[in-house]
Amino acid sequence: MKFLAVGSTLLTAVAAFSPQSTPAKTTVALGAIEKSKSLPFMIRPPLLDGSMAGDVGFDPLGLSNIDDVGIDLYWLREAELKHCRVAMLAVLGIVQVEIFGPAPGCEMATAKCQMDSFWQLWGAHPQYIAFGLIFIGIIEMISGIAITSGRESGDREPGDYMLDPLGFMKGPSADRLKAQEVANGRLAMWAAAGLLMQGCTTHEGGIENLVSTFTS
Repeated sequence: MKFLAVGSTLLTAVAAFSPQSTPAKTTVALGAIEKSKSLPFMIRPPLLDGSMAGDVGFDPLGLSNIDDVGIDLYWLREAELKHCRVAMLAVLGIVQVEIFGPAPGCEMATAKCQMDSFWQLWGAHPQYIAFGLIFIGIIEMISGIAITSGRESGDREPGDYMLDPLGFMKGPSADRLKAQEVANGRLAMWAAAGLLMQGCTTHEGGIENLVSTFTS
């Protein structure tokens, strides 16, 4: 019994001074976590590293991390650029028609509100609208092939359709122009949404509505 007691005491003493195998703890310094430029109180999404024009890490819903339903960052970037360009053309078209009047062949669309003039045109020449939808469908088919092939090969930048007749993208200001396109496009999407909303609710043109706001 004495030998057992002495032996257990020695084992306890040895165990007390032997290294313990505890799980390693990983500590991350607060400074190592990069914050979003647009939302400083949130962590920057891992894929939004600033390499794309206009990327300021704004993704509060985490959409850039989606990659399992046929949608990835490439597809989302392509969609954003396409909507930016369409919105800029839409805002320009809405304001231009309100100031200078309808285009030749569309004289029946006399309403200042372009939402109302659309229905005037639909009532007089529905084939114009049908042709426009067919034309849009053809463009979407062609762009869909470019998007799919570029997505698979990785040789095509999102939104690049090789349309640069003035050679802006070959000069030293290419990066600045890309960032300006995205910034103006995002602003145009808000402007187009506002014009559509105010047109459907007030039935006034955008400029007409703006003037009446300050004069009434």
